[in-house]
Amino acid sequence: MSSAQFLHCQHAHCESGVTSNLLQHEGIHISEPMAFGIGAGIFFAHLPFVKVSGTPGTTFRTWPGAIFKRVTQRLHIDIHTERFRTPEKAMHALDNVLAAGKPVGMLSSVYYLPYLPEAFRFHFNAHNIVAYGKEGNEYLISDPVMEDVTRIAPEDLAKARFAKGTPEPRGFMYYIKSVPQTVNFERAIQAGIKQTCFFMLSPPLPWFGNKAIFLLAKKIKQYPHKLPPRKAALYLGNIIRMQEEIGTGGGGFRFLYAAFLQEAGEMMKRDDLLEYSKELTTIGDAWRNFAYHAARLMKDRKSDLVNFDELSELLHKCGEMEKDLFTRMSKIKW
Repeated sequence: MSSAQFLHCQHAHCESGVTSNLLQHEGIHISEPMAFGIGAGIFFAHLPFVKVSGTPGTTFRTWPGAIFKRVTQRLHIDIHTERFRTPEKAMHALDNVLAAGKPVGMLSSVYYLPYLPEAFRFHFNAHNIVAYGKEGNEYLISDPVMEDVTRIAPEDLAKARFAKGTPEPRGFMYYIKSVPQTVNFERAIQAGIKQTCFFMLSPPLPWFGNKAIFLLAKKIKQYPHKLPPRKAALYLGNIIRMQEEIGTGGGGFRFLYAAFLQEAGEMMKRDDLLEYSKELTTIGDAWRNFAYHAARLMKDRKSDLVNFDELSELLHKCGEMEKDLFTRMSKIKW
């Protein structure tokens, strides 16, 4: 069984890529950047009290499942989402939906996906993939970060869907039930931008939004004074990995959101959005520069930076630029 003519397209980020591919399958032409922007995918959080593989948790995107949920809500698309208590129930439900001809999005752990190169397989439980059919005992998989489709054995897929750790996927799956004849992209774009600005600027707690960038900059400054050298290097390494390797990462998310602003500006004939797109591209370059120097400092190589203080300043500058940008964007007159 297979979903008829499912078109696999490679994308930069898993959830926005899955969202685009699932909607394209239903006849709604939406690019990955547009899905990412309407879904308010860009975010930031630093949680020193939540340890991921022994290091403080840092995320550059909104929580898993939010992009798909927001995009479909804003475009008035009828969907089904579900979690399960056991792998048996989860796999049975997946088989039933595939038999009905629907491709299914799922959360998974990259550690248990054998088709990925071993270097990319570590304990990260928020990777989105699509099962679009089944041949024999194997599931046909469209993983948006892969160049082509692949397949996976049921026992491996079940492990990936029920991996332990934070967050626990618990077999989470989602699919599109029906779509309207027409969709209003402009209203959805406005709602996505407003929510992005609100989430980046408004959280009162220091661990979320733009405030968290400054918190992390402060923490980095303290690393050499509060941590042994090896632990300080591990903490830096995790920040870099979350920024540059998980999905699109921090710098890449800025470029993806900039592409959304450009597409939205062209669609709505708004020069202000086009200018914001250019600014965010520059900010993305600043994030990449931070990651480059952090990597060199982590590996104790010669660098233009000589200490953690200057690395902290680079990150603080990223936070200042984003605060200015999102503050101005929050005042857009629609």
